[in-house]
Amino acid sequence: MRLNFYLATKNKNKLREIREILKDTGISVIPCPAGVVFPEEEGKTFEENALMKARYLKGIVKNENVVGEDSGLSVERLNGLPGVLSARFAGTDCDDRKNIKKLLALLSDCENIRDRRAEFITAVALVTPDEEKLFIGSVKGLITFTPRGNNGFGYDPVFEIPGTGKTFAELSSAEKNNLSHRSIAFRKLAKYMIKRYNVQS
Repeated sequence: MRLNFYLATKNKNKLREIREILKDTGISVIPCPAGVVFPEEEGKTFEENALMKARYLKGIVKNENVVGEDSGLSVERLNGLPGVLSARFAGTDCDDRKNIKKLLALLSDCENIRDRRAEFITAVALVTPDEEKLFIGSVKGLITFTPRGNNGFGYDPVFEIPGTGKTFAELSSAEKNNLSHRSIAFRKLAKYMIKRYNVQS
């Protein structure tokens, strides 16, 4: 098996970050072919959505390896929201800023930082001609009262990692990739692929 895969996403930020995470593994990340339009995500879990994306792209690139990824934020006080709706939390015509604004509004009555516990979760689905495998990464944190930092994307400016005093958006990309939910999941994937196919990184 060639140590590469097509990434089932149109999100250029995710593509760049995943390539950075895997840069020392010998695994090549191939962008999603131009013109691919993914169906609306209908899964109730990150795992279902990751598999759906991977299987859909697998039907297009046929005998290639495909990886689907779905990530999101689960806030304890909001009973797990935004969850699988993380990317479109503020509606279909939304962006990171609007999603963050809605999240902070919903938590406006939580004046104690300890009541703003959250978890970032990533599900990664590997679909090859021979098998399907899932890998999960998660990291616990706290939702800040205001956005901080200019790096990252999504909810990074309001997700503070305990012990660092910083949000993901205040970390460098290298620092974030040592801690993030996405790096945990994709390093599990890399470890599996290298071991499974007897390739030395």
